[in-house]
Amino acid sequence: MPFPEIGRRAALGVLMSAASPAIASETREEWPDRARGRALPVLLRRPATPGPHPAVLLSHGLGGSREGLGYLGRALAEAGFVALHLQHPGSDSAVWQGRSDPFRGMQEAARDPRNAANRLLDVVFALDELPRRAPVDPSRVAAAGHSFGAWTVQHALGQGLPLPIPGIPERRLGAGILLSPVPPLFGAPEVAAIRAPLLHVTGTEDRTMVGAPAGPEERLALWRAIRGVRQAAAVFRGATHLAFAGREEFGAGGVGTGFHARTAALCLLFLRATLLADGEAAREIARGAPDALAPGDTLEVRDWG
Repeated sequence: MPFPEIGRRAALGVLMSAASPAIASETREEWPDRARGRALPVLLRRPATPGPHPAVLLSHGLGGSREGLGYLGRALAEAGFVALHLQHPGSDSAVWQGRSDPFRGMQEAARDPRNAANRLLDVVFALDELPRRAPVDPSRVAAAGHSFGAWTVQHALGQGLPLPIPGIPERRLGAGILLSPVPPLFGAPEVAAIRAPLLHVTGTEDRTMVGAPAGPEERLALWRAIRGVRQAAAVFRGATHLAFAGREEFGAGGVGTGFHARTAALCLLFLRATLLADGEAAREIARGAPDALAPGDTLEVRDWG
């Protein structure tokens, strides 16, 4: 879809708005996973146009909820994607809300391996359930997550785990977006099973809030380890850890909102290039997506092809 006469900025605008002009509906539901005796709160955003649509699962960070990453979910639905926001009980906002020591509640949730395993099983369950709930194209589904949500996406796509999880790696996911990726605790990450394209996004001030110390250099460990898979890695100048979260329930909805539009624009370009095989979007990323980023931001690609 070339645009030789209108320039890259206009072409980017066309790419961002090509599929759908508006969100048709937003519904908040609880999906019962009877096999695990677990109710999964979700927020489902649907485009205004008829389906089937490509879809993106969104996974919040530690202490978040289905309201997190709202800026990205809205942008996705407006661009013609079904956006399914998952809320992961055990590592959601319930771990800190109403507690005298909220930080301790978050630490305890992060240390419980059952929460990590349940997050991955939530992804498998959501992929089973989504086609019954929305008009999606099951061959064009991706996942995006922030912080613990990024950890969820990394491992759903095949990063090594200490113990096997049924259904993981999840081969129904055709691409992954990692906002504030989580570095491995020990040594180099195991990446041989990762096959889907990845977008890594961090910031120059993206520091760990809970757990082992990590900054932007450590967050790109997975990017450096993977070979033979289409990847892009962005570093936003001045972006902190919460700049990407959109966590209104945590009182952080306004933190770093200047980064939301750039994050959404880059994610949409990446998804169009990978899930939708859009050549112009792929070329825009190969050029460094200058019209989606701001001065001081950087974007690199590897094995982009």
